[in-house]
Amino acid sequence: MKAAEITALKGRRKIVVLTAYDYQMARILEEAQVDIILVGDSSGTVVQGYPNTKSVTLEDMLFHTRAVARGARKTLVVADMPIHTYDTAPQGLASAKSFLDAGANAVKIEGNRPEVISALLKNNIPVMGHLGLLPQTAEKTEVQGKTPEQADRLWRDALEMDKLGVFSLVLECIPEWLARKISGDTKSPTIGIGAGKFCDGQVLVINDLLGLTDGPTPKFVKTYANLHGTILEAVQRFAEEVKSGTFPDKAHTYH
Repeated sequence: MKAAEITALKGRRKIVVLTAYDYQMARILEEAQVDIILVGDSSGTVVQGYPNTKSVTLEDMLFHTRAVARGARKTLVVADMPIHTYDTAPQGLASAKSFLDAGANAVKIEGNRPEVISALLKNNIPVMGHLGLLPQTAEKTEVQGKTPEQADRLWRDALEMDKLGVFSLVLECIPEWLARKISGDTKSPTIGIGAGKFCDGQVLVINDLLGLTDGPTPKFVKTYANLHGTILEAVQRFAEEVKSGTFPDKAHTYH
């Protein structure tokens, strides 16, 4: 699926977006026919063990993008541009081109960056926008747009980015009423994460969805499995069989 096809889904049906960071998960998500696979810089917290996404580098994201691109041959792959890789338009263009070379079909940037967005679009690089809570620069995790001034700023940013031509727009941790207004006032489909049901689509971190995350998760996260518990039990059983000498048995040994 191409970026323009995602934009065309607005008003027709909801858009499904999930993150992936490796080949195997990308294959599963493609088999499940999700619309967009986001190679998120959330890899910093769920894969690399950082407390936030601020330490994620371009090299980190290119590694994950290559792996995901090998597994997702038909699905639109969007790569997160990590912090300080698009501080200027020339830098952003160079970074975005490296993601396309790695197999991404589009890139995502945080915040309203008109010069950067324009430079990418002029070079035929599809851009997914991101407004609301911006993990790369936020000092703390909290709902954005709660005051009239904040809400107006986010709304105006959304309109400007929509006019520039982003093919979709992530809205993170904003009040539902504001997400509904932005969704109604823009041609670009909105992808919500903690922004309520009126967005044109939804995204979650795959590790959160699968119940792999250890510890508390944000209010907007719904877990659809408990793989943390399943994996823990399987590893414990393996360890017990190794210690007792029951693994490997004859069925799992060459003769």
